[in-house]
Amino acid sequence: MRITFALTFWLFASGAYLCSAQENAPPPAADASSADLSQQASPDVVAIRASAESFVSVFNQHDARAIAALWTEGGEYVDDTGHTFSGRAEIEKSYQEFFVAAPDAKIQITVDSIRLLTRDTAIEDGHAAVQSATGDAVLPTKYTVVHTKVDGKWLMASVRDALTEVPVALTSAADLEWLIGTWSGEEHGVKTESVCTWVVEGRFIERKYTTTQLDGTKSTGLQLIGWNPQAKHVQSWSFSPEGGHAIGTWMPQQDGWAAQMHGITGDGLITNSVNQLRRLDDNAYVWQSVQRTAGGIALPDTDEVVLKRLPSTR
Repeated sequence: MRITFALTFWLFASGAYLCSAQENAPPPAADASSADLSQQASPDVVAIRASAESFVSVFNQHDARAIAALWTEGGEYVDDTGHTFSGRAEIEKSYQEFFVAAPDAKIQITVDSIRLLTRDTAIEDGHAAVQSATGDAVLPTKYTVVHTKVDGKWLMASVRDALTEVPVALTSAADLEWLIGTWSGEEHGVKTESVCTWVVEGRFIERKYTTTQLDGTKSTGLQLIGWNPQAKHVQSWSFSPEGGHAIGTWMPQQDGWAAQMHGITGDGLITNSVNQLRRLDDNAYVWQSVQRTAGGIALPDTDEVVLKRLPSTR
């Protein structure tokens, strides 16, 4: 999860997915299996996710010793160049050298999945990006971590990074003009229609959405999507009808996007989720929300929903 710096900007790929339904965590899907719910609510999964958050915290403090302590004594780290570091001492030294070379480096990670293999073994997959304080360089990686429980504590036994190839694209919301229009989706009879328009002299996209329930009742919400010039990433601000709000940080994936959402419901519950969007073509994409929590309680993944562009003559 350490990423080698380059001298060029990493910018975002195709923006096909940014007008998605990325509101605060909805209720659990009715057809979620009990096995899936059990894994998501497992104290071990919660502990592993907390370890990932600790990694981000100590990385951003440039504490190489604390980073190495998250590995097992004989743990292994393979960076995105293929170089292997074995044992805590080598891992600590590699991070010390990295922080000297990149004194302003900060990291963001998105945990895509955590799978418990046995009572003492788990695999975490995700994506990460490191940048300087001024946003001078950003490179995405995907990573895989093998976790092992040692004396009741989850530690990283093996970490492997790999660079993610992302085509150069966005530098502002102005590059997302093709998103302007009306999008529609339906799941289990619940319909959502989104209208995307330019606001603030074309610097942000405003998305107004209307959800129609089975009984015909409707609710509306609002989302703004724009370019964060300091952090050099696409960012979203969502406002849901019950008074909740959320901020999204977007990271490109090989076949789409993942948005790390952090928010709060109208009644004060903290929400977190990762919204994944997979492009089908210029007029359709698949949306799903995973890794969801509300008030610290794990929720099941949502079903995949296909959203389609409606004809402009509508």
